[in-house]
Amino acid sequence: MRRLILITLMMAAAPLASNAQTWPGWPGPPPPGYDPGSAIADQHRYEMDRLRHQAAEREALAQQQRLQTRMTLQRLEAARQPALPSPPPTAYVPRTLEQEREAREAQAARREEMTRGVTEIDSWLDRRPN
Repeated sequence: MRRLILITLMMAAAPLASNAQTWPGWPGPPPPGYDPGSAIADQHRYEMDRLRHQAAEREALAQQQRLQTRMTLQRLEAARQPALPSPPPTAYVPRTLEQEREAREAQAARREEMTRGVTEIDSWLDRRPN
């Protein structure tokens, strides 16, 4: 992070150190050693440096925002309440009193029917041999 800040500051200071300008053509002759081609090239180079610096700043801002987004997502996920476990399925179905009474009566009827058949067999087995 420190490197990124240092590089950004150095890139910002570079275009500010010197700013090439072309000779406007007035109010007099150009200064000695003036070359219009090199002046325009200097202007283009400084403009390219400015644009590179601007792109680097934007990239640094995008990287910082990606980092902040990732940290925010992690913080939100850490603060999220865990989902409550679902209750285990019940082995019985709650019934009304009327349904319970009907179930007891049906069980009693089945038991009576079973014992009625069994008593006939028991009485046949318990008979005296002739």
